[in-house]
Amino acid sequence: MDIQTLIEPTLTGMGYELVALERAGGGLLRLYIDKPEGIVVEDCARVSNQLTQIFLVENVDYERLEVSSPGMDRPLVKAADFDRFAGDRANVRLHAPLEGRKRFAGVLRGVVDGVLQLEVDGVMVAIPLAEVDSARLAPEFKTPAKKPVSGKK
Repeated sequence: MDIQTLIEPTLTGMGYELVALERAGGGLLRLYIDKPEGIVVEDCARVSNQLTQIFLVENVDYERLEVSSPGMDRPLVKAADFDRFAGDRANVRLHAPLEGRKRFAGVLRGVVDGVLQLEVDGVMVAIPLAEVDSARLAPEFKTPAKKPVSGKK
């Protein structure tokens, strides 16, 4: 049985979204989960405990399970991700060049008929989702304005 098919209904029932699933060397099974209000350590522990029980019952072969938040630079995998994060900045890498480029950074404007709308430097770029190799949110960090130093003596 496909592990993703096995765990997705459980995660959905628990109120989580499966963002990504990876099998790594040494029997490591790593998954990234999310929910609208964000992920905390307790969420990861809860999911890990539940999946450990399911894997035991279903005889899933793995050595170690890691459950994590996708982070602030969350990968965008499904078409719904691009719509959900419309208005946020993202970095997009393509399989093949489009307009002479394989990498784009801009503001997500959603998906229309399988085509990502990405605003790059004020210009709308249409990128077929099938051409996207990888995409991640690009969080912006704003530094607080410095307060003037008072001239006390």
